[in-house]
Amino acid sequence: MSQTPEKKRKRKKKTKQTITRALTHIRLIEANPGKLRALDQLVSVYLMLCQQYVTLFCTEVDPDKYATPVFETELSDRGHRVAIQQAAGIAKSWRTNRANAYEAYLEAVSDWKLAQEVEATPKRKEPEWCEWNIPELRVPCIQANVNVVVVEPSEDSTFDYWLRISTLDKGHPLRVPVKLASYHRKALEGHTLNTSTTLHKRKGIWWLTLSFDEDVPLQTASSPLPVGVDVGIANFVTTSTGRQYGSFHGKLRTRQKHDREKRRRKAKLRACLKKKGREKLPSTSSASGQRLARHVRQSINRAVNQMMTDHPNARIVYEDLSVASMRFKAKAMNAYLYASNLAHIPEQLAWATARRGMEAYTVKAAYSSQECHCCHYADRANRPDQSTFRCIVCHYSDHADHNAAANLAQRFGDKELAVCKNKGEVKALLLQRHDAWKKQHRLTVVEPPVQLGLWGDSGASTDVG
Repeated sequence: MSQTPEKKRKRKKKTKQTITRALTHIRLIEANPGKLRALDQLVSVYLMLCQQYVTLFCTEVDPDKYATPVFETELSDRGHRVAIQQAAGIAKSWRTNRANAYEAYLEAVSDWKLAQEVEATPKRKEPEWCEWNIPELRVPCIQANVNVVVVEPSEDSTFDYWLRISTLDKGHPLRVPVKLASYHRKALEGHTLNTSTTLHKRKGIWWLTLSFDEDVPLQTASSPLPVGVDVGIANFVTTSTGRQYGSFHGKLRTRQKHDREKRRRKAKLRACLKKKGREKLPSTSSASGQRLARHVRQSINRAVNQMMTDHPNARIVYEDLSVASMRFKAKAMNAYLYASNLAHIPEQLAWATARRGMEAYTVKAAYSSQECHCCHYADRANRPDQSTFRCIVCHYSDHADHNAAANLAQRFGDKELAVCKNKGEVKALLLQRHDAWKKQHRLTVVEPPVQLGLWGDSGASTDVG
């Protein structure tokens, strides 16, 4: 019997993948003031409607981009649907981050209760849950599709495209000219624009973002070696092969301290002026802080690119990190975590691997930095300081980041760990594996019980691992 075309297509080997590239920083400066005023009126109504749905999806109903419209607006039905879709995306991200943060809070409470039972005079305070605020849309932004904003090629050589934007006046769309820079044309050469567009306004200037799809051939070998990648602040990227790339310490850390002191002084001045009744108050933001954020992202990108260059034929395995749930007791540490831009590293890893056609997978990050790579015992006491890992059971010692990267590489293809729903189940699974490790090494010893303390000798534990 001959096979159907559908089965043949399923069996066809995948030889390429598609990534979406963005054309950013397209400034709408050629439009006359009247057209921009009409766009301002449109976005004010759009933003108000989008904020209503964000509040609804965050507090009452689950985010659904196909939800039935419930609010009245001057927008058309198509514009109304686009606002619902944008609000659903924002609310879904907010709910996910809040759920991760609440799960981390429950884990902290569980650890605190355990410390209360173990310690005679506990010094730790009970963790407190701070409810998250509903997202507030401040930057005028429209994430539109072809139903609202259409990109039309220009027949006139003066401009490259025209934006046909549906306005509040039905039947009278707004046409805004678009002129691309030379690097935009070079990046777009040989590609077709997608139908989705983004319009946002910053400091009184409208900007346009376009996108296009690009096919990237898969370059990873048939059976590549999995390389675990640990994400951190002291070392941006640490691989299971023992290499480290980039760091927030040094000049970046010094600049962050100076910028924080500058912000604190401006905040005190702002509070004093507000107490005196001043209407116009100075902003707490600073240009130096914005430059620092850009330089941190550049350092992260450089570290990731160097790591990719050193491991061209590897399968990258990194942790599914949730930075939104990370909190410290000290405000200085929270500012330190925020300035390090830790959340940008997984995003850059995903983008860099997709651009090179390399395989990349995420695994659960729970207890990866506390788990012993030798005996699978997970405990905070295994990390006496930031850079040292020393298992309190088998005395296996290593650099903390390298141990975590090795655990991540080991978790690739681990189906038992993948089905775990929370940190509690992960901890129970690691405990089972630790017990199995103890039983296995006890069975290999046939001498008197005095020699069963295999994990009491650091030298013996190294041979076991």
